[in-house]
Amino acid sequence: MSDIKIDAVLDITNEVCPMTFVKTKLKLETMEPGQHLEVVLCDGEPLRNVPRSLKEEGHKIVGTKKEGNRFHLIVERGA
Repeated sequence: MSDIKIDAVLDITNEVCPMTFVKTKLKLETMEPGQHLEVVLCDGEPLRNVPRSLKEEGHKIVGTKKEGNRFHLIVERGA
């Protein structure tokens, strides 16, 4: 995962569903296909729902790492 170039970072740790996905989707819409977004989110509902919803939208989850009580999700923007 360390060889992936991160093009933008979005911290949604203070958001609640469904805003966690909405903000992530809006950020990805400003990016080019193939670019990578690092999403910082909390465990629980956001970690369950955001990746699933992103995959349904055609994006690819290329990595996940845990740091303390937060998770860093690396998303490759789909076409």
